Amino acid sequence: MLKILKYSFYDLMRSRWSYVYFAFYLLLGIVLLFLNNDLSKAVITLMNVIIILVPLIGTIFGVMYYYNSKEFTELLLAQPLKRSSIFLGQYLGVAISLSMSLILGLGLPFVFYGLFESSAIWDFSLLLITGTFLTLIFTALAFNIALSNENKIKGFGYAILLWLFLAVIYDGIFLMILIGFEEYPLDKVSLIGTMLNPIDLSRTLILLKLDISALLGYTGAIFKQFFGTSFGLIVSFIALSLWVIVPVLRIVYKSKKKDF
Repeated sequence: MLKILKYSFYDLMRSRWSYVYFAFYLLLGIVLLFLNNDLSKAVITLMNVIIILVPLIGTIFGVMYYYNSKEFTELLLAQPLKRSSIFLGQYLGVAISLSMSLILGLGLPFVFYGLFESSAIWDFSLLLITGTFLTLIFTALAFNIALSNENKIKGFGYAILLWLFLAVIYDGIFLMILIGFEEYPLDKVSLIGTMLNPIDLSRTLILLKLDISALLGYTGAIFKQFFGTSFGLIVSFIALSLWVIVPVLRIVYKSKKKDF
């Protein structure tokens, strides 16, 4: 698996899209710091971009890499190699390369601007951690979709639909449920509903860390009572870890059962 991971990683590192992805975040970090002239404000602005863009890029890259390397994958399958090693190696290669582009692209301008001497270092660190989690999650989901669909158009369509549902539609449905049943105690429902969506969970964690949960109103007070505690933070990272582990386990299961 390590050899396949290394090959996939180096293959993506040579790809121009990896450089474009890295350059985009590098330029974004420089522009935000130039416009805001303040690390804390730049982190708040950056949150809105990271929460939406990272899942989209992870989804598209994951599906695109699977379909583009299909012939090479079939060649590997003819070798005495475990199927799970092949697909896990490819998945980790894509996820790690995207995570490195994100961390280095955003990290370099902030470090040069004096991140280590600022109090915003912990907020920025949480932003990168959640961004890495989202990359791992949505790349794994993308591989699951690609493994389940031989047709490229269907695969890309389902991948974009999944991102659209978790990034936009889920929030609308969740909000309508909260409004429709506002007369009932919905504290636990709100917490569970947030943890069932990795994008919402990441956004909530960052908002609470930035101490701007007042923008969420009554719901923000509930979230702060839970997610603002050490126990809530641990549960949140466990939930994000499960969002990574479950799709990865399905990649292993699907690759063993799939007829290539």
